[in-house]
Amino acid sequence: MLVLYGGLFFALFIRIFYIQATGEVDGQQLEAKAAALYEKEAVLSAERGQILDRNGSVIAQDTLSYRLIAVVNPQATTNENKPRHVVDPKETASVLANYISMEESEIYKILTKKLSDGRTPYQVEFGVSGRSISHETMTAIKNEKLPGITFASDSTRYYPNGPFASHLIGFALKEEQKDGNFKTVGKMGLEYTYNEELTGKDGSMQYESDIFGYLLPNSEKMVEPAKDGSNIYLTLDKTIQNFLEEAMSDAYKKYDPESMVAVVADPKTGEILAMSQRPTFDPDTREGLDSWNNKVIESVIEPGSTMKIFTLATAIETGNWHPNAYFQSGAYTLLGDTIRDHNQVGWGPITYLEGFQRSSNTAIAHMLEDIGNDKLIDYFKKFGFGEKTGIDLPGEASGTLLTKYPINYVTTAYGQGSTTTPIQLVQAMTAIANDGKMMQPYVIDKIVDSSTGEVIQDEEPKAKGTPISKETAKQVSEILASTITSENGTAKRYAIEGYEVAGKTGTAYIPRSDGSGRYLTGNKNNYFYSFLGMAPAEDPQLIVYVGVKQPKLEATEPGSQPVAEVFTSVMQNSLKYLNINPEDVAEVQATPMKDYVGKNAENVQVELMNEGVTPIIIGEGGNITSQYPEKGISLTKGSLVFLKTDGAITLPSFKNWSLRNMLVYKMMSGLSIEIEGEGFVESQSVSEDTIIGEGSPIVVKLKTPEESYRTAPIEETTEDGEELPQDS
Repeated sequence: MLVLYGGLFFALFIRIFYIQATGEVDGQQLEAKAAALYEKEAVLSAERGQILDRNGSVIAQDTLSYRLIAVVNPQATTNENKPRHVVDPKETASVLANYISMEESEIYKILTKKLSDGRTPYQVEFGVSGRSISHETMTAIKNEKLPGITFASDSTRYYPNGPFASHLIGFALKEEQKDGNFKTVGKMGLEYTYNEELTGKDGSMQYESDIFGYLLPNSEKMVEPAKDGSNIYLTLDKTIQNFLEEAMSDAYKKYDPESMVAVVADPKTGEILAMSQRPTFDPDTREGLDSWNNKVIESVIEPGSTMKIFTLATAIETGNWHPNAYFQSGAYTLLGDTIRDHNQVGWGPITYLEGFQRSSNTAIAHMLEDIGNDKLIDYFKKFGFGEKTGIDLPGEASGTLLTKYPINYVTTAYGQGSTTTPIQLVQAMTAIANDGKMMQPYVIDKIVDSSTGEVIQDEEPKAKGTPISKETAKQVSEILASTITSENGTAKRYAIEGYEVAGKTGTAYIPRSDGSGRYLTGNKNNYFYSFLGMAPAEDPQLIVYVGVKQPKLEATEPGSQPVAEVFTSVMQNSLKYLNINPEDVAEVQATPMKDYVGKNAENVQVELMNEGVTPIIIGEGGNITSQYPEKGISLTKGSLVFLKTDGAITLPSFKNWSLRNMLVYKMMSGLSIEIEGEGFVESQSVSEDTIIGEGSPIVVKLKTPEESYRTAPIEETTEDGEELPQDS
């Protein structure tokens, strides 16, 4: 017995010594198995970069949401009276089905699933359906008091403005990756094109825990911080974009057209200030999404008489414009092909100036005889037609200058047959508005590293050439203004009180969809109506293009009516907003911002209040570490100034704060603030004067006010001689 037990003890000693020396059992490393069991690695999610307008107003951002988690392992419960796991999977599935987009049977299956070895997992999640849960839904589920149901903070892509340049901005969605993690991925528009720049790099946190995932006492954490994605600033102006969205929605509802497009641009720089189309969609829900094309740049149109602007410019530049000479209006025949004026019979012998004001096709045909076919096409190419503008957006179409037959040159000269894109028309119009210098359109202002503030990419205005002289541009502008002011003009309903507008109407045939090469005919609802205009005419600050396809018009309504309602509303409101040539805007006193960093917050607070602005201290007080706005920015009375200091943060009242001020406060304070809606703050989940701890979620709801600027459509009591195209 002594030898037997001695032998067993000796064998056990040798085994223990071997394990200690090699760290292996049956070929497996014990240290690795222990690390796998107790060492955890948590992903620190990076936020996707923001998309902002030219003034820093948020268009797209990540916002606080919640992830649904169900603890299903009974070992999580230590007190039967206070269960910490899902006790009744069937009842729990029935309740959760009312809140998340998943069938009750699928939820039950997840709640009762087993691991591959038959064990019950500690907790389960619900994929995409259990993510991006709003604060309201989370609160409602918590109120159901379901055992084992808990939440973790998450983020979701949020578009606070609803349908807002939606085909330009696009949208991004959470997608499950190969490693099982979820990442926000751009699926359309700028979100897709600049997905790499917007996507951040996740960090990680390694730590030791028990088998349930709880942090062990005295264990060390190793943290690699996440790097958020870059912020993209656009040339869009949120206020002007809102003017456009409202006007487009009103016209779309009223006239029910097949489609609409519109662009607002700065002719001096080529910056796109607003861009929209109808139908549109809500990027948060994708409701209304039936086409992924940005029609302003990806779809071609036959532009109609807006093309006559550039035929006129070519005639003037080449010395072939004779405004006081007469021609016979009505019809023009070339090699057996006949084109007619829009009233079919013309107006007898009239001057070329009157012919242009009346939008006479035969006037353009006679002018082309003097210009020459090749010269016309040469100048159209100088204006950028037939090739892409190079705008910083994908999928741009180039259009086609049709020159196969002699009659093609004539129809191209007045905007039929050949195709363009709306953005090409806007680019070409910048040459008319900008003393002959044509500017390339662009929508990306700059890309900024969200961590350091470093500008990674900074776009500048780019000239595309000078197709015409300054003198020609001025003359064209004057003639375009006369189409609105002249008794014979076709654009009288585009006049705006207080501003002189210059522009040209367009009414174009729509090709049939059967590929026959023929056009829709029948009634005035089967045309594409448009207007390309600029204001003020003497020194244009804005170009606005509006196109409406197949509006449903009453018998007494001209085709230009829906176009005019959008154009006049957007142009007038935008000019007033930009304080361009105002007639009734009072002078506003402004206070220049000083550099307050390093100064005592309480002293600065008194100084700012005496100057009529409202200081907001973020912290306990003492020396100021950062401020917003920065030194040199002018502020009007009543503006908010944010002063960051060290120490605990006491929450102020956010009542009536703007969305922009809320975003500034969120950024400077570092607090977890969920912002819902747009406009101005209506309510906040945590009352003012509350000292906020790190990570405490705060929900702030904003409401949308009525727009500051509104205008009624101009009422016309006289016929404006609107043109309709005629078959060639």
